[in-house]
Amino acid sequence: MPFLGQDWRSPGQNWIKTEEGWKKTTADEKNNNVSVESFCKAEEEECFNKENLLISLSYDMAAKKRKKDQMNNNTKVPYFHREKWIYVHKGSTKERHGYCTLGEAFNRLDFCSAIKDTRRFNYVVRLLELIAKSKLPSLSGVAQKNYMNILERVVQKVLDDQQNVRPIKELLQMLYISLCGLVQDMGKSVLVGNINTWLHRMENILQWQQQLDNIQIKRPTSTGMSLTDLPVSLQLNIMQRLTDGRDLVSLGQVCPELGPLTEDRLLWKRICQYHFTDRQIRKRLMVSDKGQLEWKKMYFKLSRCYPHREEYIDTLHFCSHCHILFWKDTNHPCTANNPDSCTMALSPQGFINLFNF
Repeated sequence: MPFLGQDWRSPGQNWIKTEEGWKKTTADEKNNNVSVESFCKAEEEECFNKENLLISLSYDMAAKKRKKDQMNNNTKVPYFHREKWIYVHKGSTKERHGYCTLGEAFNRLDFCSAIKDTRRFNYVVRLLELIAKSKLPSLSGVAQKNYMNILERVVQKVLDDQQNVRPIKELLQMLYISLCGLVQDMGKSVLVGNINTWLHRMENILQWQQQLDNIQIKRPTSTGMSLTDLPVSLQLNIMQRLTDGRDLVSLGQVCPELGPLTEDRLLWKRICQYHFTDRQIRKRLMVSDKGQLEWKKMYFKLSRCYPHREEYIDTLHFCSHCHILFWKDTNHPCTANNPDSCTMALSPQGFINLFNF
């Protein structure tokens, strides 16, 4: 079988113009007849082109580096997805390929607007806490960066509103402890990105903690009726709506006039029965010298042993019929056509467990 090159009709010879006329030469003869002057000239041109190329490359690399650093440092204008519902697929089909991971759901759902809504704020904070506790390495690089951006917005909201300071301080403390352990294993592909990037983020967490420690809550300037001016029955009725025992302790420290009411045994009994079951309470009974149950001490002891009951005004919902994950007040295609579709509310832990496959 004949060999077919780029020009299968030519034996590899070329025609070149000389002083004596046109002459047929091969490629080897042509290379041997190159003059020394042309060789030197070509060498000088090549060196000149290389210098220009290196200079242009250095300029391009410097410009790209400045642009990249500017994008990495410009966390004030991050991009947030604003999708109100997403499809959670756990396998590959002919119509869909791949899986929906926790990081993808965290990126695509509208958490940016959720932290501005008082009904969803506690839900998002609890979700950030669970991710910081054990799920941060499972997020993609984009999701980890988005996590830090959302956390920055949460801290800024708390600084502006001067509310929910304690849960955010606990969240930052847990995240910092988790990162201290994860940064030590950077060579084992635990976190995505450069170690200097995560050290910079840890410095930001320390700065946020310092800002929260230095926050000074301003007293309202209204001259109307305050909590201490209400009758005792109304004061107890308001205190019964508090679900965190630490809020009761803080209330007694801020208002010495309400200190005796915050020690009410029935008040602490309601809180214990709200968070814990009767079986859990029976295992941690504490009796005083007078033969009465110490409900306040039992509450803090039970809090160290068992998780608290969680209730949220607005949560994420999952439709088992069409596998759509959506916010409670958002209509997805299934509920629009079939209002009686099978949907269930997801707690923050349920949202994490949804992607454990």
